[in-house]
Amino acid sequence: MFSGSLQTSEGLEALNIYLSDRSYLDGFKPSQVDTYIFETLDSCPADIFPHVCRWYRHIASFGMERKNFTSQINTVENINRNMKENLVSVMENNIIDSLQLAKMKVSKEKKGGGDKVSVSELKPWPSYIEERVHMWNKLKLQYEEELAAKTSLPIKITLPDGRVIEGQSWRTTPYEVAKGISQGLADNSVIAKINGELWDLDRPLEEDSQLQLLKFDDDEGQQVFWHSSAHILGEAMERVYGGCLCYGPPIENGFYYDMFIEDQQVSNLDFPVVENIMKSIVKEKQNFERLELRKEDLLEMFKYNKFKLRILNEKVNTPTTTVYRCGPLIDLCRGPHVRHTGKVKSFKVTKNSATYWEGKNDAESLQRVYGISFPDNKQLKEWEKFQEEAAKRDHRKIGKEQELYFFHELSPGSCFFLPRGAYIYNALVDFIKSEYRKRGFQEVVSPNIFNAKLWQTSGHWAHYADNMFSFDVEKETFALKPMNCPGHCLMFDQRIRSWRELPLRLADFGVLHRNELSGALTGLTRVRRFQQDDAHIFCAGEQIRQEISGALNFLKHVYSVFGFSFQLVLSTRPEKYLGEISMWEEAEQQLAESLNEFGEQWKENPGDGAFYGPKIDITILDALRRPHQCATIQLDFQLPIRFNLGYVSETGEKKRPVIIHRAILGSVERMIAILAESYAGKWPFWLSPRQCIVIPVGAPFNDYAFKVKDQLHLGGFMCDVDVDPGDTMNKKIRNAQLAQYNFILVVGEKEQSGGTVNVRTRDNVVHGEFSIEAVTQKFQVLKDKRSLNSEVDF
Repeated sequence: MFSGSLQTSEGLEALNIYLSDRSYLDGFKPSQVDTYIFETLDSCPADIFPHVCRWYRHIASFGMERKNFTSQINTVENINRNMKENLVSVMENNIIDSLQLAKMKVSKEKKGGGDKVSVSELKPWPSYIEERVHMWNKLKLQYEEELAAKTSLPIKITLPDGRVIEGQSWRTTPYEVAKGISQGLADNSVIAKINGELWDLDRPLEEDSQLQLLKFDDDEGQQVFWHSSAHILGEAMERVYGGCLCYGPPIENGFYYDMFIEDQQVSNLDFPVVENIMKSIVKEKQNFERLELRKEDLLEMFKYNKFKLRILNEKVNTPTTTVYRCGPLIDLCRGPHVRHTGKVKSFKVTKNSATYWEGKNDAESLQRVYGISFPDNKQLKEWEKFQEEAAKRDHRKIGKEQELYFFHELSPGSCFFLPRGAYIYNALVDFIKSEYRKRGFQEVVSPNIFNAKLWQTSGHWAHYADNMFSFDVEKETFALKPMNCPGHCLMFDQRIRSWRELPLRLADFGVLHRNELSGALTGLTRVRRFQQDDAHIFCAGEQIRQEISGALNFLKHVYSVFGFSFQLVLSTRPEKYLGEISMWEEAEQQLAESLNEFGEQWKENPGDGAFYGPKIDITILDALRRPHQCATIQLDFQLPIRFNLGYVSETGEKKRPVIIHRAILGSVERMIAILAESYAGKWPFWLSPRQCIVIPVGAPFNDYAFKVKDQLHLGGFMCDVDVDPGDTMNKKIRNAQLAQYNFILVVGEKEQSGGTVNVRTRDNVVHGEFSIEAVTQKFQVLKDKRSLNSEVDF
């Protein structure tokens, strides 16, 4: 069956999202595509796919007329493009390919054809593979001769527990050391770390070394494992598609490889073929081998691949660089990697998409294939289960089902917040504003458009201009602001400042725009138009510690209200930095002291600070224990210099302030996405767009129900009434529970007579009868407390 993916819940979910804003699958009237997909479904899907059900019943109503629907269909390219712009499900490729194939079937049936589309391993392999391996073998012999000629000297290898092991330079490997301790340790180690540098387990040590052995559970070990998995995927893609590999990095959850393939697109129907080849690669236990080669040799080795030549010519500024080999795959790569492909015992090709070379939309179009992998099958099964739960919680799905927000192709990357979504948005902003008044922040409003000269002064124009929306007016270039800090510098500098005014805490909810690539836009988590709870604290150097302490306490309070735990990392001076070392050291000491006083655990990440100042990275963990980085606490020594900011000190001297960049929600849009998924659409009362609903037991009590609703609405609560005569009271209550109304207020003759309501919750807890005034007061207390368990606390 061509549309087998539509028989799964994932496929139906994707189809449901696709049909949420259209009546038919292809255009504005029914076509043979609707008929074909209709006939592949055995029956009307479950009510959890309401848009599919609506479409299915509508198409079913045509009866035999379905056979006479138009055969004039859009091109596959158009349907592919349109769907990719509108589909927001992670399973988008299932439905895209199903509908593409439906169209192809309709077209072929018109012509009398109907063959399946499939791929298989190329026979023979592309000629460049053999040529590349031949050159590798020749160069490897030279390397082995050079290695054998090196003088081997005794070295000391220090383990984390302080033990010292004797070894030989250019001979002893980390794997041998691990094996000497225990075979289990050697087998479970993914990669080594030598003197702070990641190192292949089979690469000989060169000098006295501090040795760490990292496992898959370590973040760096995981990234190496997924990088090696990307090479396995890359080898399989070369053997299936024969194209030119581009980049293949590890990412936050897995890996991908980009490939340039002329006149061909990757389909999710190809995944089993690719996975089978990957299985054979794993079974072969192909060793990962490393060579450091001259640039001119590499230009010859990769002469068939214009993308690798670009990397060599434009990004490799040294006489030599490294390449890695596993089996027939040889690729430019810094490494390091696992010992052999057999270490990747469990994997899955997850999705594919189109992208552009280096993200530039005027460059070549590439095919990107994603994957995930683990050291054992149990972890993959757990990951798949986690993905199922995450898909149920997808904020894009929740946004449509609860009518909170949507996106439109006429304003890509800019969210339309509907009334209920706007309520959540404003509740979050009001929460932060209420805290500002308690914590000494002053809210400001700054322009959205600035002359490019501002961004040239701040330094953003040189590095960030491509990410800004710019335009010309009266022969001058202007841009929409992507951040608030330069504008706040102008505010600070608009008059002479005194030391008595410091710290000056400026807060801004101004609208920001960033020119994200269309292919990178992902619901509310990656947008072009957004707002931040952005603040900049202008303070004296000696005030850094107290301001950092205040910022940490602020974020702790906010995240506790949301129910989030968090992790803290202090990132210190990088190799390339600006400013005096003494200034950096003093600032880092104040940050460390603030973190110690704060009382929460924290780690140090040496060398990972920004070039303009050290920072504290804050990662929150949601209900699924997924990490998100939203908050920012960052010192900036450079913007005050660039804008020549100063204040008059107590002694009358002009001194330079320090800027602290501070945000807690980060992007309000992104925080709404995180909260929607963390709560699974079950919003706490103070944030809920459906706080209560009034349900009369019969039509005679409808007027009273509306009276109750009006009183609660005037009290500032999101209240609705259900007087649909087509549903029983029990059905209305069940509908309200499924719609996630926090409280359900049932009214009948008794309640009408006494001016009361009968209160129950979405979790079917019955609280009983209360006066309208008592309910209003209780609701206000719950709203003010921002309780996470309002239904229990009522």
